[in-house]
Amino acid sequence: MTQPKRRKPDYELSGKQRGALRALAHHLSPLIQIGKDGLTEGVVTATEDALGMHELVKIRVLESSPMSRSEVAGPLAVAAGAHLVGQVGRIVMLYRMHEEKPVIELPKR
Repeated sequence: MTQPKRRKPDYELSGKQRGALRALAHHLSPLIQIGKDGLTEGVVTATEDALGMHELVKIRVLESSPMSRSEVAGPLAVAAGAHLVGQVGRIVMLYRMHEEKPVIELPKR
């Protein structure tokens, strides 16, 4: 049985919400690294799993990656059904609210 492809969330995050998520992500370590193979199905699956457990994750794009951080960020967010929170250096931050028990409380729009 194959899992249905995720799609981009139906709602957009406000600037205030993105800022709050970036502040929370500041203290996190990257859980996923994108290396010489670039954006693979394995990276997408690992990102989906990490988002399911943590809601907010950092992904490091290594120098050996054939794709730049900006080339990875959008497609990975869409493939994982997540919001692109921000990009700093070689780091991409993604957020996806947990479907059953959300832990991160976003500020009001």
